[in-house]
Amino acid sequence: MAVARRIPALMIQGTGSNVGKSLVVAGLCRLFADRGLKVRPFKPQNMSNNAAVTSDGGEIGRAQALQAMAARVPLSVHMNPVLLKPETDVGAQVIVQGRRAGTMRAREYGSRKAELLPKVLESFARLSEGADLVLVEGAGSPAEINLRAGDIANMGFAEAVDIPVALCGDIDRGGVIASLVGTHAILPEAERTRIKAFLVNRFRGDVSLFDEGVREIAARTGWRPLGVVPWFADAHRLPAEDALALEESDGDGSVKIAVPVISRIANFDDLDPLRLEPGVTLELIGPGRPLPGDADLVLLPGSKSTVGDLAFFRAQGWDIDLAAHVRRGGRVMGVCGGYQMLGRTISDPDGIEGTPGTVDGLGLLDVDTVLTADKRLVEVTGRHAASGAALSGYEIHIGRTQGADTARPFALLGESGEPDGAVSANGRIAGTYVHGLFASDTFRAGLLAELGSGSTRAYEGEIDRTLDALAAHLEASLDIDALLEIARAR
Repeated sequence: MAVARRIPALMIQGTGSNVGKSLVVAGLCRLFADRGLKVRPFKPQNMSNNAAVTSDGGEIGRAQALQAMAARVPLSVHMNPVLLKPETDVGAQVIVQGRRAGTMRAREYGSRKAELLPKVLESFARLSEGADLVLVEGAGSPAEINLRAGDIANMGFAEAVDIPVALCGDIDRGGVIASLVGTHAILPEAERTRIKAFLVNRFRGDVSLFDEGVREIAARTGWRPLGVVPWFADAHRLPAEDALALEESDGDGSVKIAVPVISRIANFDDLDPLRLEPGVTLELIGPGRPLPGDADLVLLPGSKSTVGDLAFFRAQGWDIDLAAHVRRGGRVMGVCGGYQMLGRTISDPDGIEGTPGTVDGLGLLDVDTVLTADKRLVEVTGRHAASGAALSGYEIHIGRTQGADTARPFALLGESGEPDGAVSANGRIAGTYVHGLFASDTFRAGLLAELGSGSTRAYEGEIDRTLDALAAHLEASLDIDALLEIARAR
């Protein structure tokens, strides 16, 4: 009987969340792709409200979408078979192989996550077909031993498929020696030996100053040092997955775009192309702060819990600020959940987001939304209805929106010109279901020109060049041959 070939694979786990695992994997994907390998990214379980729509009609975490771009391969639901999208502080929507499987409270998911392992293993096997190398990203930390039972995100997965692990620590946050050595101390022996190597990420300054630290970690753990990665200054140019990484614009542009940061903000990488524009000041307005009176555009982002975030919006007094902005002649745009909030009402007859019922929207667009259980997941292309500018992006939403203002669509999608969104009679209020449209250079340039600025940037090209730079950065910092040797020794 023929024996299936064991594909070289390596899992990058971290000493904690936000230590840079996602970007390390993305950079390695580009590096190995440039070496001619068919490399695939994989993350068994992810938690994020920043999702991407795949060509096979599902959704995965935004980090895996960036890693797929780095590897120069199409997005697949099998790159992230379990995606948790938080809806409340204690509950999340569970996406399995790209499709909504339901909503679970944290305790319920903790008791049932082992049931998802067969799906995770199926996705890993399918992704491995035809690959030369699979780079797996862990979630959180393997040292969270209170969550070890039924684990599918870190060591539970690594043991199930028998792959080696490299552990990543972040020196910028401090305590990297303790976090790496402490992880070694707390893990059971079988899991310690599964970790074959370690790397230290985000070092600022003279890397040689940490030579003794590397020797100490290696001596105390027995793990092979892969190297120390200096701070990568252009990391902010790449889409982030965690809302904690939300950043305002670098510059002081003449056009001010204000974004209220709602509690369940989703797909916030929509903002990245605007944030990188030198002519734009992108101002993120946190809770307790008023919307600025001098904004040229107030942009309402997507939300994982539209009704809840509408209540949050009002609790900050932003509805009053927004009404004043409109009276002054200001412009408003809503994307997805933000579009739904701009209408007259939002109805949730089946209690999808909580208690069944209908709530008043902000009343700036003459439309009404009914939330429905079915989710629309589709990549789209089309044109801006008013200007004719080409745009592309994706839809990822529940609910249907109808009303008089939809007679003035925001966009016309596909070859048939299917109408999307709505625009007010005076043209100053607009809503759309299309995420990612600001990455469309022609559309973005036209919008900024209307606001009094302009753009000559090629956003997707900048992302690609940054991935090239990240790959070169890792190649100069890490022992790539040792890393590949570990993966091939599987």
